[in-house]
Amino acid sequence: MMTTSSYTKRVDGRKFDEPRQITAKAGVIKKADGSAFFKIGNTAAYAAVYGPRELNPKHMQDPKKGVLRCNYNMMPFSGTDRIKPGPSRRSKEISMVTEKALLPVVNLEDYPNAVVDVFIELTETDAGSRCAGICAAAMALADAGITMRDMVAAVSTGVVDHQVCVDLNGDEEHIHDVDVADIPVAMVPSTGEITLLQMDGIVSKEEFLSAIETVTPVLKRITDLQRAVLKDRFKTTEE
Repeated sequence: MMTTSSYTKRVDGRKFDEPRQITAKAGVIKKADGSAFFKIGNTAAYAAVYGPRELNPKHMQDPKKGVLRCNYNMMPFSGTDRIKPGPSRRSKEISMVTEKALLPVVNLEDYPNAVVDVFIELTETDAGSRCAGICAAAMALADAGITMRDMVAAVSTGVVDHQVCVDLNGDEEHIHDVDVADIPVAMVPSTGEITLLQMDGIVSKEEFLSAIETVTPVLKRITDLQRAVLKDRFKTTEE
């Protein structure tokens, strides 16, 4: 039995199962092999793919499959506080989880001895940055023609004072007088396979299961948008 919540209206007026406004584009960086832009609310991510290309040094090559490398970076001006340029513990951690979120759908067996590099740059951040980066990266891989089994979508779910909310914004993440939990989720919506699941905060088992159930249809809608943008991109290219 879930506890009654005092959080009865979201700070930005959205419904509890409603994500922020989403904008997505593909083919936004001309010199990349594939690229995409994904913005949700005030969080914006660009992703650029280079490869497949020969992996060097050669002793790192695998004759049976290629290597996927992801690099996540928040630009110094992306948030309200200036971010120190260069790699950080957080950026390295998000780079790793992004790679693991995408690996289940990328057919690296098609690219022996090669590497596929994905660079993700966040130009604006207001919560949900790793999820926006994953959405942009999945689209960029498809735009580059990398063989994929399916698409990956990502968005956060969460619990604010026992109330399940989809896609917490920065104000909700930083509410101090009630308990808040943020749960980033990446999923292959066609199969329901979860490829990223993290949590910052404490929730009950019932709240957690409700949060996953609530966010699943939202992830499916994001996938539909990703596919529509890519189809339009390829249609435009052919024309």
